[in-house]
Amino acid sequence: PNDEACLTHLNKSLQDPTKSLHNWNEQNFAKPCNDSTSNLQGAICTNGRIYKLSLNNLSLRGTISPFLSNCTNLQALDLSSNFLTGPIPPDLQSLVNLAVLNLSSNRLEGEIPPQLTLCAYLNIIDFHDNLLTGPIPQQLGLLNRLSAFDVSNNRLSGPIPVLLSNRSSPNLPRFNASSFEGNKDLYGYPLPPLKSKGLSILAIVGIGLGSGLASLVLSFTGVCIWLKVTDRKVALEEGKISHLMPDY
Repeated sequence: PNDEACLTHLNKSLQDPTKSLHNWNEQNFAKPCNDSTSNLQGAICTNGRIYKLSLNNLSLRGTISPFLSNCTNLQALDLSSNFLTGPIPPDLQSLVNLAVLNLSSNRLEGEIPPQLTLCAYLNIIDFHDNLLTGPIPQQLGLLNRLSAFDVSNNRLSGPIPVLLSNRSSPNLPRFNASSFEGNKDLYGYPLPPLKSKGLSILAIVGIGLGSGLASLVLSFTGVCIWLKVTDRKVALEEGKISHLMPDY
């Protein structure tokens, strides 16, 4: 029943313009698995339960249904390379067996749910090439099994969690800059530190010197103009006086 609810709601939230999911119907949702054989495109079963959904590169549109949380035996979810929009549902925290979560190359928006930390078996998180915003949740650094992490080319901001960039245990990988690049407001190792929005000392000195030089030039120009005008007035006065002087 859980898998049936999961698939029914997921199907309603998706649009399939290429008819790739042609056998996704109510009859198959009622019994999606025959032991380890799946009746559905993109689904893999084990022991009569769905444990993997691979719906990547099918030109799917729509949103990710929060009812995916009903597929409680799911270990791998791949919805990459589609046209999905909307947020990543925090309800995915109920997928406690999930090891692979690939939502890359979509148009997903909103923040990364910190609740994903409850999926303690996560090995792979791939959200690259989306429109995600906000910070990377610090809690994701607590996922001890995480071996691949990619949030590059989004709109994320804030500091990179220390536990994701510089893992303390030698047995845990350190994720390099390629995992975080393409987020203009993201900073911290392994990316460059936060750039100060204030003016640097050199910039302030430069502005001061430039302003002083400009003032000096303007003052000098003003004096020159004043002297020239004064000289002209003096010359005119001298001409008037010489003209009025009588001849002896």
